[in-house]
Amino acid sequence: MIISCRDIQKSFGADVVLKNVSFGVDEKEKAALVGVNGAGKTTLFKIILGQLAADGGEISIKKGAQIGYLAQNMDLNITNTIYEELLSVFDHLAAMEEEIRTMEGQMAGLDDTELARLMERYAKLTHEFESRRGYEYKSRVRGVASGLGFSETEHALAIGQLSGGQKTRVSLGKLLLREPDLLLLDEPTNHLDIAAITWLEDYFLREYEKAVVIISHDRYFLDKVAKKVIEIEHGTAKTYGGNYSYFVDKKAADFEIAMHQYVSQQKEIKRQEESIALLRSFNREKSVRRARSKEKQLAKIERVDKPQNAPENMRLALTPRISSGNDVLTIRGGKKTFGDFVLFSGVNMEIKKGEKVALIGENGVGKTTLFNMIRYGDPAAVLGTNVRIGYYDQELKFSDMAKTIFQEISDTYPRMKNLEIRNALAAFLFMGDDILKPLSALSGGEKGRVALCKLMLSDVNFLMLDEPTNHLDLFSKEILENALISYEGTALYISHDRYFINNTAEKIYELQPGGSGLFLGNYDYYVDKKAEMQGNGEVARAEKNASGAKEEWLEKKEEAARARKHKARIERLEADIEKTEAAIFAADEELARDEVATDAVRAQEVYLMRAGFEEKLGVLLEEWEAVSAGE
Repeated sequence: MIISCRDIQKSFGADVVLKNVSFGVDEKEKAALVGVNGAGKTTLFKIILGQLAADGGEISIKKGAQIGYLAQNMDLNITNTIYEELLSVFDHLAAMEEEIRTMEGQMAGLDDTELARLMERYAKLTHEFESRRGYEYKSRVRGVASGLGFSETEHALAIGQLSGGQKTRVSLGKLLLREPDLLLLDEPTNHLDIAAITWLEDYFLREYEKAVVIISHDRYFLDKVAKKVIEIEHGTAKTYGGNYSYFVDKKAADFEIAMHQYVSQQKEIKRQEESIALLRSFNREKSVRRARSKEKQLAKIERVDKPQNAPENMRLALTPRISSGNDVLTIRGGKKTFGDFVLFSGVNMEIKKGEKVALIGENGVGKTTLFNMIRYGDPAAVLGTNVRIGYYDQELKFSDMAKTIFQEISDTYPRMKNLEIRNALAAFLFMGDDILKPLSALSGGEKGRVALCKLMLSDVNFLMLDEPTNHLDLFSKEILENALISYEGTALYISHDRYFINNTAEKIYELQPGGSGLFLGNYDYYVDKKAEMQGNGEVARAEKNASGAKEEWLEKKEEAARARKHKARIERLEADIEKTEAAIFAADEELARDEVATDAVRAQEVYLMRAGFEEKLGVLLEEWEAVSAGE
């Protein structure tokens, strides 16, 4: 094991961040560290690095192990070029290489004794050079630089000329080339495009043989790279042996089991308490002794704590009030120029009612520009009947940052009552005095939640979302995904979040300077088709098979619709079961009242009503079991 953390504790004043965090990471293991914003993930990294002192607990790191951490602009020489800065990681190999060349130059003219002595040193040095992969270090540098998105011409750029994001990429490249025994990465994909992220995934899977712990909001990246998930929740850690998708499913299953155990025990406790109360009501010595015995047995029960679900996240209800026509958006020959410069041309798109469509493409290709053409009525972009656009801007701009959250909603929707506004904001986790915060004091994630709240309250049926997951934590992203999947209107969105695209998109348009490509499926389908087209160089064949792909897409769409209906039916049954159980409980309470117990007629009425509820519950449970089993 490369690192072991036991019972790590950390507080900041009265704010307890980490209570009893314990986990371990093996050598060569790739682990994800997840949790809501503020759970203490970065704090834990700083404790491991010695930048913060823990209040309690112990960290054990393998003797001699080196730890690497991705910090902003770490020890970069601004006068070096990108290539030189990455190459500096191998200064020791360059020195060895220089010494080898020097020895080779000294060999001529030596007598046999001196030559033998030199050859012995030369053999040892060349062996060590080879064992340290000395003959490939320059190609490794070029490979990492290119993989992280630097073109051949950019290799010669000076560090001092780079943007903050580019410097971060250089820092990441140096870390990868150094290959520390334990690599701690906090949001490593933030400044990478999809091509660079895909390269990094492959690099970790195929080439990087050291331990890595990653904090990231890129769930697709975590799914590909991580084989273990460590979740920080309520100040403690729990480890799941699998990728991110496994973690999500296992966490949900564990919660259901824990909740079932809790509910079952609570029912038994209630039954025992009622039995004890009944025995005591007889007021006889024998029954009182029996009651005491039962109380002792009840006191010995190890109580199961009510499981804490994932923190309350956004509960979105995105239901359009007005239905649009079947044709929502049609673009034919879309083109955008700036003087003589053509940003893109030949763009064709067709979006139907209810579709969830992703728009992807390289940075700078014009995705947001195309959005603006649609929003502001470009002649090439034709909207259908009754289409009303709701726009979510990645810049999260508000007209008056001095307004409070409450004022922003109230001024936007003046007909809403105060209680309605409070309830709407509570759905986005703004409660109590939080609603009085000025917009200027909000974090990026909080601003995103305000913007989404405004969108939810608007009278729209065509959502246009520009990077909607940018400022959301992992769990809030899942809430947004579920809302978008169940949304009955139409959605077109720009996103670099591949997991989000994979879970929500029914089709994808890829914007390129020369037009738009259509992929009739989610992100995994897009990746497979791109690989097929690029690997075989048979774009024409892909176009020929478009009709088959469309049939496949329609079949997937119908299957998804069936799944949604099936899920909705189960949810309705569960709600009916809950209501019926509540009615039975209410009837039991009614029968326990003295005035009812002494009124034979009323008691009979309540009893018959309760029997009816019991019968209904039996029917509902049978139906629920049949539906859950897929019958």
